[in-house]
Amino acid sequence: MNSSIGTGMSKIAKLGVIGDPIEHSLSPFIHSRFARLTNINIEYLPYKVNQDEFKYFVNDFFKDPTSKGLNITLPHKKLATEIDGIISKEASYINAVNTLVKDDKKIFLYSTDGEGFFDDVKQKGFDFTNKRTLVIGAGAAVESILYRIANSDVKSITIFNRTVETAEKLARKYSHMKEVDTVLSRDNKYDIVINGSSAGLTGEFKPTNDFLISNDAIFYDLNYSLAETPFCKWASDKSNRVFDGIGMLVFQAAHSYKMWFGVFPETKTVLADLEAMRE
Repeated sequence: MNSSIGTGMSKIAKLGVIGDPIEHSLSPFIHSRFARLTNINIEYLPYKVNQDEFKYFVNDFFKDPTSKGLNITLPHKKLATEIDGIISKEASYINAVNTLVKDDKKIFLYSTDGEGFFDDVKQKGFDFTNKRTLVIGAGAAVESILYRIANSDVKSITIFNRTVETAEKLARKYSHMKEVDTVLSRDNKYDIVINGSSAGLTGEFKPTNDFLISNDAIFYDLNYSLAETPFCKWASDKSNRVFDGIGMLVFQAAHSYKMWFGVFPETKTVLADLEAMRE
């Protein structure tokens, strides 16, 4: 399902992002750039909405005939699966929604996080085919990308989490798709190390060092910050191929944008703008 709107439209399409907190969201900046690049007239605003008001807010938002869609961020991605609408197979399986699309008076629910992640690592020259993957953490951020990894031609997936039971539960959920374990390999070298734990933004990052990496391994933090994340700082001693999730943020936004307007926006300019903001 794709809605298509011609370029040069004069009517404003009403969009936004819902979260709590929402003040530091980069989504309004990203989507305003996309709109300028595609010559589409949008109003994209951040909305701070608590969980008790979430469903009411969404229903009220879409009563406006100019409302086109919403992005959903923390802590509402799970709650968004309960919105009355048509949910995608991926969003249903991972139990998380980050994009709502209104089309022909129906609401469609999607998750573009996994697709955005895959686009970003591909742009960075990484292919999951026959690769060994180490994922640190077992929360919602990890599951948002795990569905795509497990459906790729990856060789193996290890989920390492402080609470082993949580990792084992996630491993069981995906083990029918791919080989997934929760014990660090001491024999095989990992080709990609992905951080999905919240430790990526709070304080110093101190994971176990008890694993081996391949010579050209990449380290990827699903968290992002205009400053260096603790995970990226830790990883920079081990590899010169260290990335945070800002590229994933731009690509998942681009996929949302395409669902709203039928056009995939050019991402390089926006990524360059965000990189310039770091300096």
